[in-house]
Amino acid sequence: MANSLMPIVDLSPFFLGDEDGERKAREVIHEACSRYGFFQIVNHGVPLDLMSHALKLSKSFFECPVEEKMNCSPLPGGPVPAGYNRKPNPSYEFAEYLVMLHPGSSFNVFPANHPLLREVMGDLFNQFAKIGAILESILSESLGLPPSTLQEFNNERNSDVLTALYYLPATENEKMGINSHRDVGCITFVLQDEVGGLEVQKDGKWIPVTPNKGALVVNIGIVLQVLTNDKYKSPNHRVMRPNGRSRNSFSFFYNVSGEKWLEPLPYFTKQIDEKPNYKGFIYSDYLQKRNENKLKRAAGLEEDLGLSHFSLTRSIENH
Repeated sequence: MANSLMPIVDLSPFFLGDEDGERKAREVIHEACSRYGFFQIVNHGVPLDLMSHALKLSKSFFECPVEEKMNCSPLPGGPVPAGYNRKPNPSYEFAEYLVMLHPGSSFNVFPANHPLLREVMGDLFNQFAKIGAILESILSESLGLPPSTLQEFNNERNSDVLTALYYLPATENEKMGINSHRDVGCITFVLQDEVGGLEVQKDGKWIPVTPNKGALVVNIGIVLQVLTNDKYKSPNHRVMRPNGRSRNSFSFFYNVSGEKWLEPLPYFTKQIDEKPNYKGFIYSDYLQKRNENKLKRAAGLEEDLGLSHFSLTRSIENH
């Protein structure tokens, strides 16, 4: 396994109006998105005490008896299964997670005996949405586009999802937390505790994303890979369960709506005389193909029905 090479970017220049600092940060972010699709950010505006409090409250919830957690099972009819979920197949992966939709959603389910969890996760949700908008502007300029380009494309916030995750310690035969995958949506923000376990794949090697106090991990999603015509990469990543300790984290998925039409932006095709790598598609159609692919994987079938279904080059793997 390679050593962590993920850059840590200080976002304070964007809050202080430091133009030279902004330029240098955009250069680092552009390089990271082109090479890895992963980087970390500090001085991002999300209160550190809120991050710490959220991790403590989620750990307390996940350490409750299973019967108590099952009282927060998802309600029927939701766009995603908001509430408590678990992946209990150790031969494949093992994680427990609590999913939250937009704070005003009637599908959100929280434990009655953890009254602060709803409030704190709601605050965290809103903070992540704010930094998502800021980062969209930064990424637009890093790509050489007007700063409002990505925000104008992705201007609805009803599809964002916040997930609290919990992984039991590894055993001799059970080490996988979440198997290798690429993220949907535009951008994923990850708040991880000090335990570690998150890894990103680069050139066939797994690189640990080392936890840094106060930092958030930023992960480029499939949507940005398509929009940029592969200029920015959505990388394979996974979570390995730690030895001797449980792991807590939050993931915030800064998404697009299911009805959104996706295709490479003309800035990266027609305007620079390059062919598109993807045909246009409705985002929900991709999500359906991806779910089909997951079912085939679970059944031991290798055929890819994810993003490669919409590829014009047919060179994409494991989406």
